[in-house]
Amino acid sequence: MTDASDETTWNAAEWHGKMLLDCNGEKIGKLEDVYVDVETDEPQFGTVKEGLVHHHLTFVPLSGLQIGPDYLQVTVTKDQVKSAPGIALHGEELSQTDESKLYHHFDMNYTPINTESGRRLARR
Repeated sequence: MTDASDETTWNAAEWHGKMLLDCNGEKIGKLEDVYVDVETDEPQFGTVKEGLVHHHLTFVPLSGLQIGPDYLQVTVTKDQVKSAPGIALHGEELSQTDESKLYHHFDMNYTPINTESGRRLARR
């Protein structure tokens, strides 16, 4: 297993569809999309599809990610992911308010960037 910070480049296409595991090794779901910091292009959040009938996307923080042969292990628990705020997507980006909710839910530092939209995340 390797730490994502050890890699000089990362490839979202290689991560797509891999199983996300929580910090205890419990399955969270398969990775759908990766959201990066628009300033650094570093992966910040991934999404997994939840629900059998009413599918919705759930965001999972990717900081401190451990990369296995067929899985990605995150540093949060499955319960933290399940209790994350529901986010409605508007195109490729989240609203600044939704970004703030996500970062704060996972106790991550959030500072809007100095752009017209103020949004920090974009889907890759």
